[in-house]
Amino acid sequence: MHPGSPAPGTRPIGQHGPTSITDFLTDGSLAGLCSELTRMSGVRVELHDRDGRSIVSGDGRRAWEVLDDLSPAAARDTRFPLRVSGETIGWLSVAPGEPTLSDDARLRLEHVVTLIASASAELCEYGLELRHRLRELTVLYRLNSLVARTQDVTTILESALDSALDVMELDAGAIMLLPEDADGVLSEHEKDLVTAASRHLSPEWLESPLPLSKDRLFDRLALRGETVVSSDVRVDSRVLIPDRARQEGLAGFINAGLVFQGRPIGVMRMYKRRPRDFSDWDRRLIKSIAQQAAVAVQQARLQQARKQERRIQRQVQLAADVQRRMLPREVPSVPGIDLAAAYEPSFELGGDFYDFVALGGHLGVVVGDVVGKGIAAALLMSAVRAMLRAHAEDLYDLDEVVARVNKAVCRDTLDHEFATLWYGVIDPATRRLTYCSAGHDPPMVIHPAPGRAPTPRDVEELAIGGMVVGVDPTQRYQRGVFQLAAGDVLVAYTDGVTDAMAFSGEKFGKARVRSTLLRLLSERPSITAAEIVEQVVWEIRRFVGLSRRADDQTLVVARILERPPAMTA
Repeated sequence: MHPGSPAPGTRPIGQHGPTSITDFLTDGSLAGLCSELTRMSGVRVELHDRDGRSIVSGDGRRAWEVLDDLSPAAARDTRFPLRVSGETIGWLSVAPGEPTLSDDARLRLEHVVTLIASASAELCEYGLELRHRLRELTVLYRLNSLVARTQDVTTILESALDSALDVMELDAGAIMLLPEDADGVLSEHEKDLVTAASRHLSPEWLESPLPLSKDRLFDRLALRGETVVSSDVRVDSRVLIPDRARQEGLAGFINAGLVFQGRPIGVMRMYKRRPRDFSDWDRRLIKSIAQQAAVAVQQARLQQARKQERRIQRQVQLAADVQRRMLPREVPSVPGIDLAAAYEPSFELGGDFYDFVALGGHLGVVVGDVVGKGIAAALLMSAVRAMLRAHAEDLYDLDEVVARVNKAVCRDTLDHEFATLWYGVIDPATRRLTYCSAGHDPPMVIHPAPGRAPTPRDVEELAIGGMVVGVDPTQRYQRGVFQLAAGDVLVAYTDGVTDAMAFSGEKFGKARVRSTLLRLLSERPSITAAEIVEQVVWEIRRFVGLSRRADDQTLVVARILERPPAMTA
């Protein structure tokens, strides 16, 4: 039987309590003690497991072993039970007979005492380890409870420092934190660390820019996961400022890094005012406390980040609400023109916009797209919309309106911030459309001939204008004119419509927009503007499927009605 393995049929230790003495034997000193007592006294003394089998010293390869055969005289032996928690785990036995001392009794006695000392030392070592474990668990439990009750980093770190100083019987210490965006690269000085908690250290020591060790060796090793110790920093060759340490009254030193999932957070430094040799238990304990402190710091930072994110999200929601109010709440009622529009941002805030501007009986239609997405695009969109509205109400010429918007955007934005827009004005009485495009996707006009279904030859694009606004303040723009007729359909859109992408990576494209419009007008010649918008949006969604919308989508449709408008419109 292999030494140290439990006897057959017994339970492993720790599942339901103690089972057999074999669960506790390590170096065989107890079995050796029985053998020496037998040789010294001449009376057989044996160690047995709970099943009665003898346990003897090993043969050199093994510390001890269990004999499967039972001694026939065992029933007459005097037994001394070994009890743990009320359960017998084995016994010592003494065979009948009078003891007689052997010739080498003195030598045997000394050997017995040696074995007793070894067994006693083992028990003490075990008891000390249990004591250390208990103190370590107590400290970690205290910190865990504190983390559960509070998110205040200072309170948690001060408690961790106090607990470590108390349990390890040290005199002073500090916990220093790196900035949240630190990447673990340390500078030559201490300026990259902030004191988060300290005990019994002077402000001069804490605020000194000079590190304790040369080349900041101690901190570098600690942030790599090692525990750094020095029995006396006053004479340690690795120390940069031994004289300062003497002035501060520091000698023994132990240092561990606060590291969370490989990310450096800070260091935990503790001192003794006299030399100290730190044990493995000291190293393990400070490392455990530092790890727990790192978790607490990271958790508190995450909580703070979540609060900040909620505040930002709230502001974004308010901004999105403001942006939605900037869009027309409803399409205007214009005699002779059927209007409809749709706007779907990819984020809560978008860079697309559309607008309808009343111009003394004429109708202004605007579709724009600001580069980018999110908050920056939304702010620029609001500015472009406001500029265009302000100039459109004061100027008659569309090209001049767009030119002034371009100059204003160039003046107030960076080089990479620009916008595309298309601005058209419809005269309901004459059905004349005047327009100017600033780098925008050209709107389509489906101009079907009476009595037949429209074909691709009946589609015209309105592209006259100039480059995007916000790049060249000297850019000059042209205006185009198109004569609309009854039954014509004007469709303006942003690139989010044509760039809508399926899982395969294929884009919806301008050709699909055109074919969708032609099919709708062929199948339903009297289809309304709202129905056109609805069907085009549906086709895009069906094409994209479950793919995430990558860009804002804006669609404006104006259909010229058969009945001519009244002159008083």
